[in-house]
This record gives sequence, C-alpha cells and structure tokens, in this order.
Amino acid sequence: MNEISVQLHSWLRMQRECLPLAVRADALLRALQACPEVRQAFYMRWQASTATYSHEGSAAHLPPGFGDPLDASDQLLFARLQEQPRLDFTALRQQPCWLAGRVRRAGLNHGQALAVALDDDQSGVLLIELHEQVSSDWLGLVHALLLALLASLPQQARGSLLLGSDPQPSLLLDIEARPLQLNAAMQALLGERSLAVLTDLLPVNAAQLVRACLQQGRAIEAVEAQHVGQVLMWTFVPDAAEQQVLARCRLATEQVQAEREAAKASRLYRLITENTTDLISRHTPDGRFLDASPASWTLLGYWPETLRGTLVQALFHEHDQQHLLDSTREALEQDGYHTMTYRIRHRDGHYLWFETASRGIRETYTGAVVEVVSVSRDITARVLAEENKRRLAEVVEANTDLVLFIDPNGQLTHLNPSALHALNIAEQQPLPPLDQLLSPSDFQHLQRSGWAAADAAGVWSAEVRLLPLGPRAPLLVSLVLLAHQGRDGEHYYSLVARDMTERELREAEQRRHQDELAHTARLVTLGELASGIAHEINQPLAAVVNYASASQRYLKALGDNPEAADKVAQGLQRINEHANHASEVIKRLRAFLRKGQRRTQALDIASVAREAMRLCQWEANSWQVTIAEQLADTLPPVYADRVLLEQVLLNLLRNAIDANREAHPGQASRIELSAAEYAGQLCVRVRDQGPGVAEGQLEHIFTPFYTSKAEGLGLGLSMSRSIIEGFGGALEAHPGEGGGLCLECRLPLLRSEDADGLDATPAK
Repeated sequence: MNEISVQLHSWLRMQRECLPLAVRADALLRALQACPEVRQAFYMRWQASTATYSHEGSAAHLPPGFGDPLDASDQLLFARLQEQPRLDFTALRQQPCWLAGRVRRAGLNHGQALAVALDDDQSGVLLIELHEQVSSDWLGLVHALLLALLASLPQQARGSLLLGSDPQPSLLLDIEARPLQLNAAMQALLGERSLAVLTDLLPVNAAQLVRACLQQGRAIEAVEAQHVGQVLMWTFVPDAAEQQVLARCRLATEQVQAEREAAKASRLYRLITENTTDLISRHTPDGRFLDASPASWTLLGYWPETLRGTLVQALFHEHDQQHLLDSTREALEQDGYHTMTYRIRHRDGHYLWFETASRGIRETYTGAVVEVVSVSRDITARVLAEENKRRLAEVVEANTDLVLFIDPNGQLTHLNPSALHALNIAEQQPLPPLDQLLSPSDFQHLQRSGWAAADAAGVWSAEVRLLPLGPRAPLLVSLVLLAHQGRDGEHYYSLVARDMTERELREAEQRRHQDELAHTARLVTLGELASGIAHEINQPLAAVVNYASASQRYLKALGDNPEAADKVAQGLQRINEHANHASEVIKRLRAFLRKGQRRTQALDIASVAREAMRLCQWEANSWQVTIAEQLADTLPPVYADRVLLEQVLLNLLRNAIDANREAHPGQASRIELSAAEYAGQLCVRVRDQGPGVAEGQLEHIFTPFYTSKAEGLGLGLSMSRSIIEGFGGALEAHPGEGGGLCLECRLPLLRSEDADGLDATPAK
C-alpha cells in the first residue's frame, strides 16, 4: 500500500502543477498498476478532430481496430460515456466503434472503461482490466476516488511557490519572455546591476523557447547562454494554467569548459575505438570481459554487450586454453606485457587466428594486476597465406616436374630436386645460365615471345628440349613460363617443365599400333574388293594373250602377207600398253598395302580421291551406284600420309555404296564426292542416298565396334576419324539435305612453315 500511496501522491502533484498530459497519464497508470487487482490499464484522450480516442503517454498501446483506419470513429462511444461514465468491456466490445475493435483485438474481457478527464477541457477514457477473481464493483470505488481527487485540486498559479523554494537563480517569464518575478538567488547573481541585464543573461532565443515550452507542454533543459565570459545553463519549466514559464539557471563556466575538453578527447578516443578494425577490450585478471569495442561484432560476431561478463578463454581453441592462460598470467605478472597468437572461436562456430597484445594495469600500492587491456587483430589471412606458402614450397620441392625460378634478369635462382637431378646439377654447384640449358633455337623463341607473353597474360607455354649438363641426352619437355608479382612489388618468373619422353614413346607406340590396325584394315578391304581387283587385272592380261596369239599368226604369214609385219608391231605395242596398265594396277595395290613408317607430304586431294575411286569403281558398278566427282584440279594441297588418306576416302566411299545398296536394292543410285576450301581448311564431302542416321545416333557411328552391318566390325569410321585427327583435321557426320548421310572430312591446308624443305609440286 505504501507504493500505491507514493505513486498516487506523485500523480496528484503532477496534476496540481499542470505538467504535460502525457506525463500525468503515465503517472496515473503507474499508480493503478501498483494495485494487485489491476492486470493492465490504458489512458486515452478524446480527439474531436478525428472523433477517435488516442493513447496518451509512453505506456503500451492497444492494437489497431478492424477495417480502414481512415473510416475509424468513436463518436457513438463518446456520446454514451457522456451519459454512462462507466461501461463494462462486454458492452464496450459490442459498440460499433473503432475502440471496440481495438479492445477485442487486445483480448480485454474483465474490466471497465471509465470516463476520466485529466484536464477540464479535454475528455478522456481510462481502460482498466482486472484479474478474474476481482469484482468489477471495485472499479466503481476507484472511479469515484479519482473524480473526487481531481475535483479537490486547488486552482492556483504555481509560479510564486516555485520561485520561493528554488535555491538556484530563477525568474518567472510571461508568454513574451518578459520577467515577472525573480527570486533571491537571481537577485544575488545580478548584484547591483539593473533588471535590464536580465535580457542579456537569457538565451538570445528566449522568446521562442518560452512559446515552444508552453505550446509543447514540456520543460526545455540545458540551454546555454554566455555573458561577460560566463556560461549560464538555463532550464525552462512551463506553467500551462497561468501561461507562464519558470526559468532557472546555474553557473556552468568551468563545467562546460571541462566537458568540452573531455568531449573532445572522448570523441577522439571514441572515433579511434569505434572505427579501428582491431578489437580493443578490457578484462579482469582472470580473463572476464569488462568491455569491448564495436569491432567485436565484425571480428567475432558478438556485440560488446554480449561479451561483457564472459570469460575470454571460453572462446579459445581447446588445445590452446591451458597454455595461453599459464603463459599470459606469468608474463603479465612479471613484465606487465604479453603478445600471443592463438585460435579463437567465431560466433558461427569456425575458428580464426588472432594476435593479441595485452598490458596489465596494476594497483598503485600493491602492484597487483587488477585489469588487463588488450588489442587484438585477425591474422587468419596471414596465417593461411604462410601455411599455403609452406605447403606450396613442399609441393614444389616434392614435385616430379622440373621447377626453375628465374629473376627479372633471366638468372636462375632456385631449382627443385627434380630439376637438379634431371639437369645433372649438384646441390652445391653454382647454377648455370639459362641459355646453357636450352638449344639456341628454343632460347631465341623464349627470348622473342616467351617473356613478353608471360608478362602480358601471366603464362606462356611451348615444347622444348632441355640440355642437361654432362653427357646426358636432351629431354623433350612441355615448358610453362609463369610470371609472378610479390606483395612488395617483386617481379620474378618460374619455369615448370614436364618430361615428355614417356609421352613421346607412348605416342610413337600408339601410332605404330594404329598403323598396324590400318594396314590390317587395308588388307581386309582389298580382300573385300578382290573380285573387282581381279577383274581390273584380268582385262589387260586377257588383252595381252589375245594380242600375243594374233601376233603369232601374223608371224607365220610374213612371206605371204606383206602387212603381217605391221600387224605384229601393232600387237606388240598393244601388249606393252596393257602390260603396263596391269603393272600400274599392281603398283597401286602395293602402294595401298604399304606397311611402314608414316610419310607425311604435300598431297593433291583430287589425285588421292580419284585413286580411291578406282579401287571401289568395280564394286560401285556391280551395285549400279554412280560416283559423281566434283574435284577441281586447282585445290590447295594438304599435308598428310597418302596411303592413310586414301584409305579414309576409300572407307567413306564404300560406306556410301553400302548405304545406297541398302536403300535402293537393284536400282540405280548416286554418290557425290566433292571438295572445297572453307575457313582455312579443305573440306571433302561424301553424300549418299542411303537411309540416313537418326540425329541422336550421328556421334555414335564413330564409336569403336558400333555398326549397323550384320558382318561389320564397326572400326572403319572410328579408325578414319583417328587418322584424320592425327593430321590435325576432323571427321564429322551430318544429315543429307535431301536425305541420306553426308560425311565431311576437314583437313588443314599446307602451311608455309610446313612447306619448307618440301617440293613445291604436290605429290601425285
């Protein structure tokens, strides 16, 4: 009951002194909520302009009502409260008004709305919710008590009373800031000076301050005024009932000057503390946080308020805790200063590397450490960089590739063990110049384009031969030149060389196997073309036999027939021609079956294509397939192996013949063989009139062992693509424009550097 009495007397004093309505409303609500019967209370004043009740004071507010706030109205409730000053919440909730919706949303059930006007000209309503076991009759007593207290308040001006008891210099001002009264303390401050000095003592905007004070119904504090080197700090207190303002002042010259100096130092300290990226913190000797700078949020994810009172060692990594505590305590006690590097846990759970410098603050008389000030910074990036650098060094040293570091002047500075071993250089031996490890042509190539390309793009690569010291054989390597830029601007290079000897041997072995497979495929092809080949050889042999028989008959008739000698001569000439023709056929077959190392040369694609056509011509004729060639004699040369290229074209033509035979059994069909230059390449196309291949299966036809033929192996197109890619070209399949399939073989044209040392005339 004592608390209720104090709260009620406080409210009555504020009512008597006509403090702002919000202040008086808060005081009344505090007095009511001190009662054990009250669950919660709200005070709302009537706003005639909007016809609604609005909250007054800083207490909790009711939620908004239902519907559009622009259509809100409490006019019916206002009229009813004029007739019935007390209204149960049950009845209030049924009223068609905005406040009823707010009460329903707030869930107020047991209580009443009391019409209470804290100002004579301002109506208001007091909403009081009671606990369930309290009777609503209790609110009738409260309502009657409040109305009686409000009616008993004396209606008197408070200016003279305040002035008389104020120990500070004070004066009473009217609404125009003209002095009406002053107290003894103000008279003492004036001394023998006239009252006209009061205007100089007041702030220059005193009139505006007085009007604002009365209009806003609140006190205005800490208004500074200066007079003859003195600083006066004024407070303006409104008396709304009398439309007067009590102005109080105090001498604050020394205080203001000290505060300004302290504020300047405080601003500087705060600016440094709040904007530094380092964490500045204070701790008890056992490590408990006393305070921390805002950087704690950036670095650790904790606000300073969260860290206060927690032990810093709780954030340490479990492997570092005891060691850090022991070493820090000992160092601070002995030296008063300690620096440590450790792992600390972020709020998200991951660990960071911190470097912390701590200084102990000692007690003046005993010298014991009573506080620790620490400055910490996140060095995770630096630790990780050093760790990565260490790991990189281990990788470089253990790498089987050759790694050579070079300064900007082109001098070798370091070689990893693999490079030392491969180049036959002892560990303590002085490093040779770079040009001694490269052939003259490779070194010139590096000087001409390597350094500039590495500086521009960061990397340059080439295949060169390194020359080890001593009698060792040169090493074929794939060389990569890298340009590096250190943090301090240091510029240097590294050479990474991979020994390609095994690759070279492996590629040679792979080419040998491919050539063996190609030779076998050619044997199979000739076996399949045996009947056509036999026909082409039998024709000239039969002609030779016929011409020989005829020549023998003419020789027997030399004495009787004067023309016999001429006929014998003609027969021998024809025998020679057909024998040479048969010889050419056999020569072509032997060339096609040639087995041995590849011989790349400049080739006339038309000549090679026609040779392939001759080999499959008899097969095409037997199936009524016409091969229409569109091969110009002015096509640029290509650089390839003649036999392998002829094998590829023969395979493409035979596949086309098979496709036409399948689609047009017993009927005439056509194959187009064409060649043209396109985009720096020579494109050879073979188009058939076969059934074609589905779009999704086009790429599968080049897969080894993929075939649509009942007796096929599925190696022809796969091998053909490998051969063409070995020449630097490509072999692809496309749907034909009018149906069927188009196989396109793209070959690189003969470059000028390839032509060096070759005959200008392409091989026929």
